Amino acid sequence: MGSMVWGFITDFFTYETTKSVVVKSWSVGIINRVVQLLIITYFVGWVFIHEKAYQVTDTGIESSVMTKVKGFGYQNNHVMDVADYVLPPQGAGVFCIITKVIVTENQFQGRCSETGKRFGCKTNEDCNKHLGSILSNGIITGVCLKSSNNSQGMCEIEGWCPAENDSVIVTPMLDVNNFTIFIKNSIRFPLFNVTRGNFPSTMKADEIKKCTYHPEKNPFCPIFRVGDVLNYTGQEIANLADKGGEIGINIEWKCNLDLNIDYCEPKYSFTRLDEPFSKNAVSKGYNFRFAKYFKTQDGTEFRTLHKAYAIRFDVMVTGNAGKFDTIPTLINLVAAFTSIGLGAVLCDLILLNFLKGAAQYKAKKFEEVSDAQIEASLAQSPGSPLSLKGGIKSSCDSGAISLAASDQQL
Repeated sequence: MGSMVWGFITDFFTYETTKSVVVKSWSVGIINRVVQLLIITYFVGWVFIHEKAYQVTDTGIESSVMTKVKGFGYQNNHVMDVADYVLPPQGAGVFCIITKVIVTENQFQGRCSETGKRFGCKTNEDCNKHLGSILSNGIITGVCLKSSNNSQGMCEIEGWCPAENDSVIVTPMLDVNNFTIFIKNSIRFPLFNVTRGNFPSTMKADEIKKCTYHPEKNPFCPIFRVGDVLNYTGQEIANLADKGGEIGINIEWKCNLDLNIDYCEPKYSFTRLDEPFSKNAVSKGYNFRFAKYFKTQDGTEFRTLHKAYAIRFDVMVTGNAGKFDTIPTLINLVAAFTSIGLGAVLCDLILLNFLKGAAQYKAKKFEEVSDAQIEASLAQSPGSPLSLKGGIKSSCDSGAISLAASDQQL
């Protein structure tokens, strides 16, 4: 029992080394170096330089956006200012500039005829088909209203009367082209406790009032001309003013905090968000309704309904910040050094399977020794240097041959 324990201890405290075979082949050597060079180039160029894998990254950007629109235009022979055409008025990151309004004045609660062509009728049965419809301007009562027995009539509704007629032709407000949008954006990367603003703190009030954003000449001006924004997205005001649309303004922050903080700057990009629907016959453009309510002297409530076609602007803020850190650097260095070994794996596959001398290489690289071979060798020539001496034994770990220290030459 003691000898078994001692044998286990001596086997455990041994060292095994791999057998190396030097193959002097130009083709295999070139493949090996080329693969290693490609792996090194990938890790240096892409992983470390482009992706900055040596940094810890903060993607949880915190952002605040405040907007303000300025400009005057004409709509239905009325001068429109900011209070008339911007909704909501709070100056949030999502706002609408109204380009066309269809107004239905003095609506009271009651019953009246519909205005849509789909609700034309000759008898009450024609109106019963529309009971429960959500496409009408009120609740369909099932009554067909017509001026005479032989004329075409319209279904009756109960709701706000007179019903809205949105088929009237209204000229859109093309002055939107010259309106300006002021965007104030502040961001914070909580991991590094870094805060930035979208225009330099050294910029004076006079400079802000006079500047207009340009991607090359003035990339940090926070004032954007609406016509320029539409041009950056490949759109024109004439195409959007009539039916409306949705424009995205993206503020991208990519900050390398290993450099000076002043290099942490915003980059603006513009896109039409509803582009997939711009050529659709259904749900094209952007419109919504709102009403202003009033009361007569006797307390009866009435309203003025507005159907507004607008250009909706969505100000979106994205970004990340990175800074050097030891842990990701070590992880990627280990991955790089480990990946270099793929060259040896590829070369082994070629040598073992595709070259003419594959059998000879296998014989050199892999050596198999069985107990029968050891006994036969000892029996035939006990003193031969080719035989395994008594101090040489087979390792229990991997089948490799271990050499006792007493048998090594000094």
